[in-house]
Amino acid sequence: MPEFRLDPAAHRDGFHQGFTLWFTGLSGSGKSTLSSMLHERLKAAGARVELLDGDVVRTNLSKGLGFSKEDRDTNIRRIGFVCELLSRNGVIAIAAAISPYREIRREVRRKIGNFVEVYCSCPLEVLVQRDVKGLYRKALAGEIPQFTGVSDPYEEPEHPEVICYTDRETPEASAAKIWAKLKEMRLIDFE
Repeated sequence: MPEFRLDPAAHRDGFHQGFTLWFTGLSGSGKSTLSSMLHERLKAAGARVELLDGDVVRTNLSKGLGFSKEDRDTNIRRIGFVCELLSRNGVIAIAAAISPYREIRREVRRKIGNFVEVYCSCPLEVLVQRDVKGLYRKALAGEIPQFTGVSDPYEEPEHPEVICYTDRETPEASAAKIWAKLKEMRLIDFE
């Protein structure tokens, strides 16, 4: 795991350095909810912060990509590229994308450097219950091919900086855990 490049001059009270907060997990695991909560809290604290949500990115930055492994990797590389640009220019980049494959997450981590991985962990049976669109049921019935976590793999992170157990933690408790980790890592000093 690469060391963080802390810029002491850019890290005074009320200031922050650029870094990427990367949310990964299965569909419905809470990535969008938690990333939005952290985005709003950081904005309210005066941080320079941008949110790249997986669904929004697919509509704009990755339009036309399918769900093959190659297309998924391309999508994650594109998100990672934008996060790296933002991070190196002093912006906190928040990415919320399933990003199912470990190797591409490692590649993005290596390129960005200041990278905090948040794994939103939730059992499949809970995700099926939460799924208002019925996508998991369709995937389990074989109606949706290449559905991550059902007919396509999801490789859990091996060493994420934060694990949020979204089936048993409230969103507020998970967000507080992430905030505390960012402070512990000296990436932010907001209250």
